[in-house]
Amino acid sequence: MSSGNVLVRFDNATFHYIPNKPILNEANFSVRENTKITIMGQNGVGKSTIFKLITGELKPESGLVSTGVDTTIAIANQVMQRENLEKTVENFFAAAFSEKLYSLPKQIKNILDVVHLEAPLDKKIKEFSGGQQARLLLAYALIQEPDILLLDEPTNNLDAAGIDHLTQFLIAYPKTCLVISHDANFLNAFTDGVLYVDSFTHKVEQYVGNYYEALYEIEAQIERERAKNAQLKKSIQDRKDKINFFSHKGGKMRKLASKLRDQVEEAEEEMVDERREDKTINSFVLPAQTDVVGPVVEINSIGTIKGHKLVHHKLTIPLVLRKKEVLLIKGPNGIGKSTFLRALFDGSEKGATITKDVTVAYYAQDFSGLDFKKTAYDALAEMMPEPWNQEIYSTAAQFLLSSETLRNPVGALSEGQKGLLCYARFVLQKPGLLIMDEPTNHINFRHLPVIAEALDAFEGAVIMVSHAEEFLSQITLDQTLDLSTL
Repeated sequence: MSSGNVLVRFDNATFHYIPNKPILNEANFSVRENTKITIMGQNGVGKSTIFKLITGELKPESGLVSTGVDTTIAIANQVMQRENLEKTVENFFAAAFSEKLYSLPKQIKNILDVVHLEAPLDKKIKEFSGGQQARLLLAYALIQEPDILLLDEPTNNLDAAGIDHLTQFLIAYPKTCLVISHDANFLNAFTDGVLYVDSFTHKVEQYVGNYYEALYEIEAQIERERAKNAQLKKSIQDRKDKINFFSHKGGKMRKLASKLRDQVEEAEEEMVDERREDKTINSFVLPAQTDVVGPVVEINSIGTIKGHKLVHHKLTIPLVLRKKEVLLIKGPNGIGKSTFLRALFDGSEKGATITKDVTVAYYAQDFSGLDFKKTAYDALAEMMPEPWNQEIYSTAAQFLLSSETLRNPVGALSEGQKGLLCYARFVLQKPGLLIMDEPTNHINFRHLPVIAEALDAFEGAVIMVSHAEEFLSQITLDQTLDLSTL
């Protein structure tokens, strides 16, 4: 760990969105210059809130959050903000500076080379794929040359080549960087230390070493705390049994009972707050539409993007997808995978046909299928012909969405909670076809094996785009369409 100056310090910083419901409770930690730090914790625990406190977008309710004098900060957000989608590339980057820069076009080209992206200056942000937008968000932060670089889920939507390039960039990056990510292998490649946000105590614990070392230390500490408490509980119960026996006797026995009571009080004070492992969603069944007969989808042609233009390719043999089958669509960032999925879902894809009356569910990588103004409860209720409170609340709880969370607007949820909300919607919707664009985005790695198991057992059809190799290895892939070979 670097012994340089402290650039970020949290002194007993407490923050909450809802009174008496702390996100952070007296957080204490510091980050020194030229270090690479990972922030880890469960979905919705407050990792992105820490970033907002560092940038000054939020202020602590009590305590202090400070950064070094004249320290510059830039953040690469998880997803492209909707108000940026209509901007051109040049206008998007211009917003990073308070004054007009005549050298901006050259600076944009140089920084896009760093993130391995070609982008015409007059092209609108909405015309880029999710992976390309992820690179634009990173470039937006880098072009500012900040002292502190904040990266929020930077590997979302990136293909393997993009992740490898980002990893090498961060290893060589000469300044301070804080990263939120659920990609364990990516994090372990460059991390100097870990800030762990405990979802139960709302404290922040600091660990030195790489990501896997921190995970091991956290798990070992949990076991030590459990063992200590178990030993104390046994000792306390033994003394209480003796107290019950001796308290009915006279003289010295009664005095002994009093002494044992004092020992019980001391032992109870020694009990420690056990850290608990992040909750994992329980195994669940993803119900499928039952009245689908014959093929679910037939694809005769598909478009790919080459040189920023859409080119259609007629398939030699039509691709037919039936119930219980999974189709994986592969290809590098920007080739048109998301474009195809979106067009298939909205019915504008002329080269593919979904069988009439098939119920279609869509996991959009930017959650554009969700109405951010509606409450999370309403987002679930609209999936049912006749909303039933008990089923809505029990399904939400399965995905760690509390009744309190359901009262919030969708836009106020963390990105991870939005992802879990989508899966809860699918359970209530009972689709015949699942269209999934990067279904692991924003999801805590602990949940992914459970989700993979449910998708593998799904009785309907699935069309999926994903760069998460470990996740895909847990699902039976019946067909694969590699757009780079067309």
